[in-house]
Amino acid sequence: MSMDKTIRKITDFQAQKRETYRYWQSVPIGERIIAIRELSKTVYSLKGVGLAGSRSPRHIVRVERA
Repeated sequence: MSMDKTIRKITDFQAQKRETYRYWQSVPIGERIIAIRELSKTVYSLKGVGLAGSRSPRHIVRVERA
């Protein structure tokens, strides 16, 4: 996976959003998914939670109403 190391100076916030959108639209879907996974791993590691333990436990409870 090669990284585009082009530097652009953008002073307008809306222009920055458009440029970011254009960039991610140019990246193949597989690379986007890999980037999301890497960002998720980074966030979980900053929180001190491993990815294996990142899911909250789910319990199913059946409540009968009168």
